[in-house]
Amino acid sequence: MSVQIKDKDAYQRLNYLYQAAHCVLSQNPENVELARFYCFTQRTIAKRLVLRQDPSVKRTLCKKCSSLLIPGVTATARQRRKKGKTRFTVVSCLSCGQSKTLLNNPDYCLWVDHPEAQMQQHKPQGPPPKNQTKHEEPDGSVSSKSSAASGAAT
Repeated sequence: MSVQIKDKDAYQRLNYLYQAAHCVLSQNPENVELARFYCFTQRTIAKRLVLRQDPSVKRTLCKKCSSLLIPGVTATARQRRKKGKTRFTVVSCLSCGQSKTLLNNPDYCLWVDHPEAQMQQHKPQGPPPKNQTKHEEPDGSVSSKSSAASGAAT
């Protein structure tokens, strides 16, 4: 019982491009342009096919220059605090200077992680058993009674 995913090949290609960008930067941190090309291609495919990307992937891509944001290599990450207890992380791209602000609330849960956001498996409803028939009640509701019970009632 596997769930059929629409555009599975496209998601596999997005995953491959994302992994390729990581590999390029891990082997040679100077090769930022090739990693940026892979990320830009990933973004254009996702936009063209209207595919939703995981928030963890979107957080690691620069919106302005499509660069892969890896702290210490292509980005800087700073912890900030506003009035009170609100903590957040500021990730700045070293290529274009664009910054992203991410909340650091340990109790915060993304919508994707909520159980009601997950698609549930629906069991196919077959026809009702042959010994049951549907009868309409006077109040308009439909009830099912077995044929033996309905024969005894009439």
